[in-house]
Amino acid sequence: MRKSSIKWLACLLAGITGNANAELSANLGWASDYYFRGILQKTSSASGGIDFERNGFYVGTWAADVGDGLEVDGYFGYGAEVGEFDLSAGYTGYFYTGDFDDTYQEINLGGGYGFMTLDVALGRYDNFAGPTLDYSYYAFTVSHEGLFARYGTFGRDFEGSYIEAGYATTVAEFDIGITALFSDEDLVGESSEALIFTIGKSFDIN
Repeated sequence: MRKSSIKWLACLLAGITGNANAELSANLGWASDYYFRGILQKTSSASGGIDFERNGFYVGTWAADVGDGLEVDGYFGYGAEVGEFDLSAGYTGYFYTGDFDDTYQEINLGGGYGFMTLDVALGRYDNFAGPTLDYSYYAFTVSHEGLFARYGTFGRDFEGSYIEAGYATTVAEFDIGITALFSDEDLVGESSEALIFTIGKSFDIN
């Protein structure tokens, strides 16, 4: 794990909490199965994070239980509305406290128009003692009033695709979601299906 990358992010978040106009929020969550981009990370996983956003700029950190230690993510970027389009660009690093996986670092690009969103990631995987791998990821999402469907696929040194669809809503200030997911054999070795339940809560920090 590259502790220095997480340390500077923690220091930045600590520094901006003193700004009375800062928009800070925190979140806690649980998933019956933690899937990321169609790949199972852990059955029954708790998570939590903290985010800062102001004038389109954002920075945050998020961690999840992956069994052998934690996945700890750090990210920052900028998003803006340009006419009827929502555009964003940023960086995400995925780090691990144990031997569950090795470091991923990527540039994230996003665009949205109406109920449609396209997300692109261009990244590099440290791959333990093996050769460093480059990858690309593309996801197209449509959503309307809590319903959503997504197609995601990998390229370059990674391969495989998945489809997911679900519904998310808020009940008594808790975010509840249910998702059906199908991953192809190129992504996970053999095709697989899952039904995922999630619950979470966000908190404003003043």
